[in-house]
Amino acid sequence: MSSIDLRLLRYFVVVAEEGHLTKAAQRIGIQQPPLSQQIRALEKELDVTLFRRLPRGMELTESGHALLVDARIILDQVNTTIEDVRRISQGELGRIAVGFTESASLHPFIPAVIRAFREVSPGVTLAVEESNTSDLVEALRQNRVDVAFIRSPIGNAAGLKMETMLVEEMIVALPATHPLAQNKRRKSLPLTALAEESFILNRRPSGPGLYDTVIAACRVAGFSPKVKLEARKNLSTLSLVAAGLGISIVPASIRHVKLEEVVYLNVDHAPGLRAPLHLAYRDIPQSGAVERMIIEARKLAKTLG
Repeated sequence: MSSIDLRLLRYFVVVAEEGHLTKAAQRIGIQQPPLSQQIRALEKELDVTLFRRLPRGMELTESGHALLVDARIILDQVNTTIEDVRRISQGELGRIAVGFTESASLHPFIPAVIRAFREVSPGVTLAVEESNTSDLVEALRQNRVDVAFIRSPIGNAAGLKMETMLVEEMIVALPATHPLAQNKRRKSLPLTALAEESFILNRRPSGPGLYDTVIAACRVAGFSPKVKLEARKNLSTLSLVAAGLGISIVPASIRHVKLEEVVYLNVDHAPGLRAPLHLAYRDIPQSGAVERMIIEARKLAKTLG
């Protein structure tokens, strides 16, 4: 099978367009004899005559005309491929899969990062996946997602990097009919005021970090919370609170979820009641798109810090 040097194809196209070796050599920036040798080398490689040598120039043969059409297509495709590869390396093209937990997605930081990324990398295809922390960590390990915004710390972090983007307060969600929610001027309450309440929390496998944080904070306050119900997602938890089945402690960004039947109050005297938001990714050299996503997340996190 013949293997044609792309440089020879480029020389051939220039000679065909100029119709003259001297002019083609000047355009390429080489001497005429070496260019003539290169054209003959191409003809020898293909075992065809590409040009008829005339007293004042060169004229394409039928084979030469056929090659010119395909040579231009080939060279254009090569140039396009090279440009695309460079743009992928720079994060201007490609694909990125972003994962996030449900509670993380409710924080305005996440859409802000995605919006900033879209502005700098509009040519990158973006795929998103919402799941719990454990599943997202596994998705990272299996290359199904490239970066993941997760709430809770991960246990076995081998092969992964995790950066804390922000830490927010946690608040209590009460049924609007609850006695503690009747005082419209009340903005906060001590954690100890919830000692006798029925707690509704996200299931621990879905978000072990936040679950354990709530339990630990209550114990520091001097009581063990009575966890009566567990839900898979924050929105399900809020629905159960709205139904009057108990109270819950959730990240402060959940305030963005407006329900008439739910009242949100700050929690006093609970310094350990914090909800971190982490960015996790594989500890390997990253693609240009992933690097850009990480950079945009860091930049936004810095403005919040």
